[in-house]
Amino acid sequence: MPVEFKLPDLGEGIHEGEIIEVLVKAGDQVEDGQTVAVIETDKATAEVPSPVTGTVVEVKVEPGQTVGVGEVLIVFLKEGESRQSVQAGPKDYPGPQAPAQKQKTSERISGTPVAAAPSTRRLARELGIDIAKVTPSGPGARVTAEDVRAFSEKSALPEEQKQPEEAAIEKEPVQIPETATPQERVLLRSVRKATAQRMTTAWAQIPHVSHMDSVDLTALEHFRRKHKEKVEAQGGTLSLMVFVMKAAAAALKKFPFFNSSIDMESGEIILKHYRNIGIATDTERGLLVPVIRDVDRKSLLELAAEFKELSERTRQGKASRQDLSGGTFTITNVGPFGGTAINPIINYPEAAILGMARAKLEPVVVGDQKDYEIVVRSMLPVSITFDHRILDGAEAARFINMIKEMLEDPENLLLMS
Repeated sequence: MPVEFKLPDLGEGIHEGEIIEVLVKAGDQVEDGQTVAVIETDKATAEVPSPVTGTVVEVKVEPGQTVGVGEVLIVFLKEGESRQSVQAGPKDYPGPQAPAQKQKTSERISGTPVAAAPSTRRLARELGIDIAKVTPSGPGARVTAEDVRAFSEKSALPEEQKQPEEAAIEKEPVQIPETATPQERVLLRSVRKATAQRMTTAWAQIPHVSHMDSVDLTALEHFRRKHKEKVEAQGGTLSLMVFVMKAAAAALKKFPFFNSSIDMESGEIILKHYRNIGIATDTERGLLVPVIRDVDRKSLLELAAEFKELSERTRQGKASRQDLSGGTFTITNVGPFGGTAINPIINYPEAAILGMARAKLEPVVVGDQKDYEIVVRSMLPVSITFDHRILDGAEAARFINMIKEMLEDPENLLLMS
């Protein structure tokens, strides 16, 4: 009898995902374990395997559609079975039906989805190309990244170098009423949707307070440059974030309430005796937070290597659900993009988040009113945003002061951590 393949429970509170790619159509023969679709959640992108060997009877989803746990994705017939052998008649089972969701792209106009990898689809979106118009050259009529780039280059040619029919199509005017205001609606999907939901929850439930200060990185920067090549030779990157992680882990050990969460129903604060630090990371999919576990137990060399590898895997869309879960404290760094300060939202249900803006050379007064001088120092703006139900301003100041002491004196950082 027909096998309805439903979206399974993905765990970790994930209730839905977005269909990125459908690789089969009605009538296709499939093997058990063969990839039939690609789905993206707020945690990761995953391939969906066929649960049986047999024939695809109906595809109930399309690219761009959001599906929930328990919804039917594809209907199969097991090998050796047919509609006639398992039903009273061929009309008892109506066959493939159009997906319930409104068709969004020209990929579905012909009734056949375009075969292409998620990265190729992303490239097409970035270049503003309708992937359904691209002629495939890959195996199985699959559109490749090279096909998309070639199509883009051809589209960019002067009018006289294009095919007459192409030029004619592009010259068709688009009439916009004078009274209309140009606008566009973009669906909240996968990572962006999850981010919106989590930020709304965090802002609604957590009373946020921030404490800000500046850290003198001059000595640390000399130390970092001195040992940078040695660390790179061992496969790591000795970035500022590695030192900040190490300093934060030491501060979390001394001030454990920054490494906690609150259970309002039971009236309890949950102290976590492990330091798993999440690093807010800008990716093509949106903001993701990969987690480095047990930061306080790892050396600078170990952290440098793990941070580099995890960051690259996350930006390439290869991070697993485990990579993106289990954090107890988060650090966000907008410094590479500019800014003089940052006031971030806490990564719910954590108790605090450390923010970093751009480090830059500044004139600094050293000494007191009687004996002082103005020197140029490398200064880093930092902030700690905390849950005021658990922590107070004085504790935040002491927390930041400890981080400052360690970062301003690399030897002190190595001793205290």
